[in-house]
This record gives sequence, structure tokens and C-alpha cells, in this order.
Amino acid sequence: MRALKIAATGMAAQQMRVETISNNLSNMSTTGYNARRAEFADLHYQQMARAGTVNASDGTVLPTGIQLGLGVRPAAVSMQLAQGGISPTGGDLDVAIEGLGYLEVVMPSGQMAYTRDGGLKRTGEGLIVTSDGFPVQPEIVIPADARSISINAAGEVFAYFDDTAEGQPLGQLNLAGFTNPKGLEALGSNLFAETEGSGPALVGTPGEDGLGTLRQGYLEDSSVDAVREITELIEAQRGYEMNAKVISAADQMMSATTQVR
Repeated sequence: MRALKIAATGMAAQQMRVETISNNLSNMSTTGYNARRAEFADLHYQQMARAGTVNASDGTVLPTGIQLGLGVRPAAVSMQLAQGGISPTGGDLDVAIEGLGYLEVVMPSGQMAYTRDGGLKRTGEGLIVTSDGFPVQPEIVIPADARSISINAAGEVFAYFDDTAEGQPLGQLNLAGFTNPKGLEALGSNLFAETEGSGPALVGTPGEDGLGTLRQGYLEDSSVDAVREITELIEAQRGYEMNAKVISAADQMMSATTQVR
């Protein structure tokens, strides 16, 4: 009775789909979050009668054969790359990325990480860091007596002081691009790590080499579409229920078989 195992793989697949959807919905308000999508592939097939096999002495060939599928398996949970909406915040260290690219930060271990969360902060020493305190690369220090900060579309950071009208350049924010951004490893806290699948980070100036630009005073919203996620949640729930009914039907068939006298 293969139906029991086949339906069990279907239930596990729909459960994984629901878990992915729930993670998307829980991150509806996460800055710069891109929705994930669970993808599946069918398992290998049992060849009961292979197509093209000679079926008779006169050379008749089976046109289709008999191939019995053995269920479904998870293939990937991929990130759906999409530009989220841009919302004004008025913060002088809030920067939204319009287009491709990630801000580069350094972890306490020295490992480089990448993020689209532009809600930047500064430490007591004036160092620009992420909300978790990880320094943005290259490091930029804001003087304590700076009246205001300006960040242009190309990532150039300027400080303005009370005694001067012109801004003093402090440094340059760069963006990192990847050949395959879907191959990045999610670390949590809106951070990603480079992998063999993503390819090496291609660091450059915002607005050049296909990279996006920066917009000060704005943050990128999550790209999760709540209506679509709820629709897929209902589909996954129905799929789970139907696979459960298959298991119930197979169980009843096995019970009928054991009761034959």
C-alpha cells in the first residue's frame, strides 16, 4: 500500500509550505525582508513496465509503460527578490536601497555580512553601526559636534557644523552585489552571508555597475504580499487535508483486505 507513504510525503510538504508562509507573515513589518517560497519536486518513479519495451513477438512496443510515483520532496526555499516599498522616516541615518545591493557589515567574529536594513545607528564614539551594533564597512565616524548628517544617492556621507556652511566629507557607503543573491545564507537579524552558491561579493559605489542608489530619511518595507500569503495558506491547508484523507482511505482499504474471509 504505497498510498500511505506517498500521502505522508504530501502532508510533510504542505506542512513545510505552511511554515514558510507563517515566517513570511511574521516578517510583514521587517525592514528590507524578501518573502520566501517553498519549492518541491516529485520523487523517483518505480518502473513497473518501462516505455518502449517490446510487448509481443511481433515487435509491438509499449507506448507509455507504467510508472508509479513515490511522492514529493522539498527542493528549495528560495528568496523572492523584490523591491519593497519606500517609507519616509526622517532619520538622518535611515537609508533605503533603491535597486540591487546590500550594505556591508562586519560581525564580531570578523566575518563579513550583508543587509538591506538601512536603519543605521551610531555609537557613543560616533561609529555608524547596524541596530545590533555591527560596524558598517567601510567604517565611518561622525564627530560629536556635528549638527546634522547628509547621505547622498552615491553613498557619500557629509557632516555639517554650526560654524561652517559647507559639509565636511566623512566617508563613503558602499554596496555589495552578488551574481546569485538567492544563494545567500540567511543569518537572522536581517543579515546574510556569502556562500559558494551566491558567488563572491562585488563591492562598488551606489549607482554604478548595476547597483542601486541610497535614499536618506527612508527605509525599505517588507516585500511580503499579505493577500497572496493568505491565499497560499488556504491552498496549503486544503492540500494537507486531502493528503490526510488519502491516508484515511488507504487505511480503510487495508482494513477491508484483512477482513476478507
